Amino acid sequence: MDAALLDAFEANRPRLKRLAYRMLGSVSAAEDTVQDAWLRWDRAGAGVSDPAAWLVRATTRLCIDRLRAARAEREAYRGPWLPEPLIEPLTDDPLERAEEVSIGFLLALERLSPLERAVFLLHDVFDEDYAAVARALDRSEAAVRQLAGRAREHVQIARPRFAVDQARVTRLAQAFMAAAATADTGLLASLLCEDAIMVTDGGGKRKAALRVMVGRDDIIGLLEGLRWRQGVPVLESVEAVRINGYPGLLMRLDDGPSTYAFEPGEDGRIAAIYVVRNPDKLTHVAAGEGQRPHLT
Repeated sequence: MDAALLDAFEANRPRLKRLAYRMLGSVSAAEDTVQDAWLRWDRAGAGVSDPAAWLVRATTRLCIDRLRAARAEREAYRGPWLPEPLIEPLTDDPLERAEEVSIGFLLALERLSPLERAVFLLHDVFDEDYAAVARALDRSEAAVRQLAGRAREHVQIARPRFAVDQARVTRLAQAFMAAAATADTGLLASLLCEDAIMVTDGGGKRKAALRVMVGRDDIIGLLEGLRWRQGVPVLESVEAVRINGYPGLLMRLDDGPSTYAFEPGEDGRIAAIYVVRNPDKLTHVAAGEGQRPHLT
């Protein structure tokens, strides 16, 4: 193994992982894609004059290929789809800016074509100029500008436009879970925005709602129905963590782990709750804290 090639790759690895996660919405797929980029780099990197540009181009194209190959699988997905949660200890300084990895933002990226997503991320998030993006994607600069414009219209509305009080969001999350456990519907109503949404992703492998809950009353109705049908789940442990940039909860229930991510609204209440229960998306949680991967 050429030491210079390895050093060049390792210097770019954090950026490649961040790019791949935003493209794919999966920590594990991002790591696999970066590993594939390394294999290509190991074979072709010796003659490359700009390693950073080459590696970004290779990683982006690998991500586009993965997205296109996964299209049929995504269309057949049972129930709402959520990205694999990016979990960081709440006590650490965040490695990722919330506005760039929030679940709402990643879901907005899902509405874009693979090429639109690549152009938007490379230019608007990773600050590549249009000429560099055009070279990376083998497109004209004019075409890249057009793709970026279309993508921006879909995505910008999903990016937070206000400062988030992390301590307040933590208190909201804890209050919500306590109110849900005690069936305190009055408190639940006071914590939720009127047009709040709740998305639960079980992937057809664990119990979850098969549609998005829209509105305060819809969410409360779901929680009441679950409590009536299933009772209170056995809670083995709960941990305050940062999920996709915002405070959230990692809960270990009798049937496995779940993550609850809370996004605040401008009025200081909860605007969105994202629950991941699909075990395929929680393998890094099941592995344990010491083995939990980070995008660095």
